[in-house]
Amino acid sequence: MSGATIPQPERPARAAQPVIPVYRPDLSGNERAYVLNCVESTWISSLGAYIGKFEAAIAGITGAKHAASVCNGTVALHLPLHCMGIGPGDEVIVPAFTYIASVNTIAQTGATPVFVESLPGDWLLDPEDVERKITPRTKAIMPVHLYGGACDMPAIMEIARRRGVRVLEDAAEALGTTIHGRHVGTFGDAGSFSFFGNKTVTTGEGGMVVTDDDDFAAQLRQVKGQGQSLTRRYWHEVLGFNYRMTNICAAIGLAQTERLPQILAAKRRLADFYREHLSNLPVTFQRKMDGVESADWLVSLLLPAGTDRDRVMAEMGTAGVETRPVFFPAHHMSMYRQDTHFPVAEDVAARGISLPSFPALTDDDLARVCEALTDALRAQGKA
Repeated sequence: MSGATIPQPERPARAAQPVIPVYRPDLSGNERAYVLNCVESTWISSLGAYIGKFEAAIAGITGAKHAASVCNGTVALHLPLHCMGIGPGDEVIVPAFTYIASVNTIAQTGATPVFVESLPGDWLLDPEDVERKITPRTKAIMPVHLYGGACDMPAIMEIARRRGVRVLEDAAEALGTTIHGRHVGTFGDAGSFSFFGNKTVTTGEGGMVVTDDDDFAAQLRQVKGQGQSLTRRYWHEVLGFNYRMTNICAAIGLAQTERLPQILAAKRRLADFYREHLSNLPVTFQRKMDGVESADWLVSLLLPAGTDRDRVMAEMGTAGVETRPVFFPAHHMSMYRQDTHFPVAEDVAARGISLPSFPALTDDDLARVCEALTDALRAQGKA
């Protein structure tokens, strides 16, 4: 028929690309076999062979003399603080820019968190501000090794020894990070690690406290098990907590540690990829102190000043790339609010985002992330 429109075949819809999450654990090793062994043996609670094996593995990785497993990374901070005798009337120095668990655990002892500034390069604890904030009530310093970076532990330990205060390293995000070959978490009186699902080594939920002090290690083990005597069952000698890890969690963790070198290599490769392929953008990555080998737990960067971060993250999400903001400053939280100003911490918290950082990311995945970030910044005239 004259003038009739000839129907055209419909073009197939472009297949939606899968979402790239910020993190996905790699459970491709012996995790399933070890967990099934726990189930089949019926040793599923806080007794079982995997507990000791996992503790020994973490002690070996970090070079610590002792490692005590606990049920999550938060209690891995509270337990040593409690065992240090920290309580009401005491002060503990902690960075204003940190995950809230660092601060909450101090408050849970009844002590007062005293906030300090961060360094502009690595976003971590500023030793000079630590020195300024020490008072006669200061009992401990809690350096936090954020995003796989490492605090200036030689400087912090020099201050601690000179001023007579304890040091508890929050290394929740830094398994695999070293300073001149020495693992973080082993400089202070104790170090704490987290094995949450998005950590370099995961147990689902779990944590570990490491120390070289024999007496302190025995105290940690007693207190985490309801204060029960280590030699006399059901005889409870001190106030304790139920902070024990399950054998199932330890089984997963042990399997993870067997592949730690490969996991770290994969994470460092993707961090290098991001730094190379985003070098043309006006973004700033967390910088490492000389001598630090970072675990690159979660690759994070600062967006250009004046960027609408929420819009960038939303547009990257529309492109199928998940991101997350860095932590908000603790002194901005309602329960810890202060009028004190921490310019570096506040600037990092306002401009920082974390990119997908799990070991199984391919070069194509990483290129998608870079493209999504570039497009989102270009839309705001920032690229």
